[in-house]
Amino acid sequence: MDLSNLKPAEGSTKNRKRIGRGQGSGRGGTSTRGHKGAKSRSGYKSKRGFEGGQMPLYRRIPKGGFKNINRKEYLGINLDALQKLAEEQNITVFDIDVLISNGMAQKKDLIKILGRGELKTKVEVTAHAFSKTAQEAIEQLGGIATKI
Repeated sequence: MDLSNLKPAEGSTKNRKRIGRGQGSGRGGTSTRGHKGAKSRSGYKSKRGFEGGQMPLYRRIPKGGFKNINRKEYLGINLDALQKLAEEQNITVFDIDVLISNGMAQKKDLIKILGRGELKTKVEVTAHAFSKTAQEAIEQLGGIATKI
């Protein structure tokens, strides 16, 4: 081994441009940033979506849609979930407190009973809203669907 066959260790060097290391490197002076202007300065940051003073895309495109500020957002609970709870805990009266205590709803939720699944037991349900199929399924077995 002599000086003619020395090599750096594997992975110790990187193949990248060394910028700003003097005129002799070929990338000194302006350090590939060009002359003058904001982009040549340190600390330059452009606003997201900025198009050089041109009206940006997000302002050229018209607003879309409609947001109803009076919308009521319901939490849907299906009949199969009520049936499962009725079988597991032997419950026949479902009101908001029962659903909250079993982790199916929160205190602030508006509850709507939906018609997916099959109801096999006679139950009494109190909720903010019912779908037609759910109300029919509850009343068909002799149960009571009460709106708050």
